[in-house]
Amino acid sequence: MKRKTYVGIGIAAVLGVVAWAAPALAADEALLPDLRQAPIGCEAGYGGDPMNCSDWDVCAVADASKPNGECITSGRMQGVRLRFTSSEENVGAGPLLLYGHRDSTSSPTMSVRQAFQNGRHGDIPGSYADAQHATSATTYYEPAPMHRHWHLLGFDRFQLRTQDGKMVVADRKNGFCLGDRYDVPGVSSIVDKPAPGTPEGDLAQTLAESTCKRKEPSATDVTEGISVGQGDNYDYTVDYQWLDISKVASGVYTVVNTVNPDHSISESDYANNSSSAAFSVQWPGGGAAPATITAPPTVKLLRSCPGSATCAA
Repeated sequence: MKRKTYVGIGIAAVLGVVAWAAPALAADEALLPDLRQAPIGCEAGYGGDPMNCSDWDVCAVADASKPNGECITSGRMQGVRLRFTSSEENVGAGPLLLYGHRDSTSSPTMSVRQAFQNGRHGDIPGSYADAQHATSATTYYEPAPMHRHWHLLGFDRFQLRTQDGKMVVADRKNGFCLGDRYDVPGVSSIVDKPAPGTPEGDLAQTLAESTCKRKEPSATDVTEGISVGQGDNYDYTVDYQWLDISKVASGVYTVVNTVNPDHSISESDYANNSSSAAFSVQWPGGGAAPATITAPPTVKLLRSCPGSATCAA
């Protein structure tokens, strides 16, 4: 059963940092976003103790070929998945704004350019042609029934690592549809939230309504992004929102969740792009994972480390 326990501390306190204030900028200076990874396994907009978060579980499945599948509690299990919600937040001075474009439908992907707002309440480029920065990122149309829209590839990655940092399992999720999905906790003390009637306010309205050209596989342009003070989340029940622990031996591991891992998107700060959490995995009887799985391992959250790629248990 999901617990929703809220305690009286904001996200800045959880991260152990003081509230951030946007610096004074010249009127024609480009405003950069600052992406940060929210605590692992917490519901969107959660601002309490991350150790109380319950948007994660262990899901045994009868068919390992399915991207999610129905969780089972008995019988032969083909796979076991550690599922968790991930959320990315923009706490920078300017919006994250990405335009995808392809010249014709013969190309399966769109190239992506990043656009920047020109000073506080200044102009925001309105098209791929006007965007100021070419990126190495691409988008593609995901036809799976849960999606059917254009995904930005490689925006968010997660791994299971040993406590000394060796990668054990990598994610299989490859794309994301970005938009304004929730308010960042304590946003008024962190950033200037977009106001109605301003260029950034108009953009926020667009991003809040964006479905990344859902059911439009023939689209040649798409707009994605996250406004200042907004977050984009993926619930732990979404396809591929998991790490496969079917062959992971009993032990203590670190889940590391990183936004913008290749720095293809320009930001003002890359130091807060990862969050991590330490979990213990214990199979019945201990030791290695069994060749035939009839019961999932017991998994326990030992420590949550927002803002860090390491999390010593």
